[in-house]
Amino acid sequence: MKAAPPVVAETKPPVHVAVIMDGNGRWARARGLPRVAGHRQGAEAVRRTVEACIELGVSYLTIYAFSSENWKRPEREIDDLMGLLRLYLRNEIAELSRQGVRVRFIGNRERLSRDIKELIDHAESLTRCNTALTLAVALNYGGRQEIAAAARKLAREAAAGTLDPDSIDEEAVARRLDTHDMPDPDLLIRTSGEQRLSNFLPWQTAYTELVFVPTFWPDFRKHDLEAAIGEFQRRERRYGASSG
Repeated sequence: MKAAPPVVAETKPPVHVAVIMDGNGRWARARGLPRVAGHRQGAEAVRRTVEACIELGVSYLTIYAFSSENWKRPEREIDDLMGLLRLYLRNEIAELSRQGVRVRFIGNRERLSRDIKELIDHAESLTRCNTALTLAVALNYGGRQEIAAAARKLAREAAAGTLDPDSIDEEAVARRLDTHDMPDPDLLIRTSGEQRLSNFLPWQTAYTELVFVPTFWPDFRKHDLEAAIGEFQRRERRYGASSG
C-alpha cells in the first residue's frame, strides 16, 4: 500500500524557511539531459515551493540561487543560469506580485550585468508592499563575505567617530547584514542528501533547525516541504537552555 503523504501538525509553521536548492545537475545527469535542463526544472520547483509556503502560512522564504563561489563553474553553465534568471524575472514577477509575494535580493550585485540589476530593481519595486510572503533570493551571495562587509561598515563608522567600538554587539552586526530587516531562519532545508551549509547564512543560522532531505531539488514538492516542517515541529528549540 502506498504511504499517505505526511501531514503537518496542527501547530504554527516556521516563520522563516531557508532552502539550499541542491541537485539540479545530478537530476539532469541521471536522465541523460544537459545541466540546464535541471536548472529549468529547479525553477519550477521554486514556483511550487513559493505556492506551498503561502498555503502553509510561512512568512519568509530565502532561497540560495547563486553563490559567490558559483562563478567558478563553466562559463556556459553560468550563462545558462543567468539566462534563466532573466527569464524568471521577466515572466514570473507579475504573477508573484498577484499572489502577494514581496521579492527581494540579498548578495553582492556589483558583478551582475546591468540588465539583470535593472530587472532586480523592477521586481523589488513592483512587489515592495506585498505581504503574503517575502521571497528573498540569495544571488551572488556568500555568508563570510556578508559578515566581512558588515565588519567594514562598522570599522568605517568607528573611524568616522559615529560609532563607539565598545558598543558593537551581536545586534550591531546583525543590523548591517543583508537580512537586517528579516527574522533569522527557523528552518533550513538542503536537498539532494548533502549535509553542509556551503557558506549560506552562517550568522543567521546559529540556532536554525537543519533538515537534510535526499530529494533532488527539481523533484521537491509540497509534501517534501510538509515533511521538513513536520520534523521541525517535532524538535525542541532550547537556544542553549536546559531541556525540561
